Amino acid sequence: MPEPIVRDATAELIAELTRRGLTIAVAESLTGGLLAAELIRIPGASVVVTGGVVAYNTAIKHSVLGVDADLLSEHGAVHPRVAEQMATGVRTALAVDGREADVGIGTTGAAGPDPQDGQPVGTVFIGISIDERTQVLELALDGGRAAIRAAVVTAAIAAALDLLLDTAE
Repeated sequence: MPEPIVRDATAELIAELTRRGLTIAVAESLTGGLLAAELIRIPGASVVVTGGVVAYNTAIKHSVLGVDADLLSEHGAVHPRVAEQMATGVRTALAVDGREADVGIGTTGAAGPDPQDGQPVGTVFIGISIDERTQVLELALDGGRAAIRAAVVTAAIAAALDLLLDTAE
């Protein structure tokens, strides 16, 4: 009996970005670099991955990524508009030779063990920015800190790939 085919969404994302000549940058809070590490796991990723910003401290979300200070003050870091602004802001923050990244991903949420900004553990927002389109995925995850962070990476890759494939060339 043949082995089942296992889909590697990260490899598919890197291949599609490469095929289209596009670049990607990531802004991470609760994932703390795991998303960037997952992207660069794929050989040849250096052609498309411009880099990542670990904006774990809320102030960095504003100073480096340009997230609105009033939004952060009023709602905290675990908010859908924060994820959206992280995704769009990282495209500019990690521009190369004046060219902003074509795709931006932002992750923010409460991985635990304690709630954050009034949000329960497992509340996560993932922002994806491609061209003029930005979408935010809201997740309510169960499990421990490591499981939540791993699930966010998987969801972010899948969401970016889906939006990229849905975006006209």
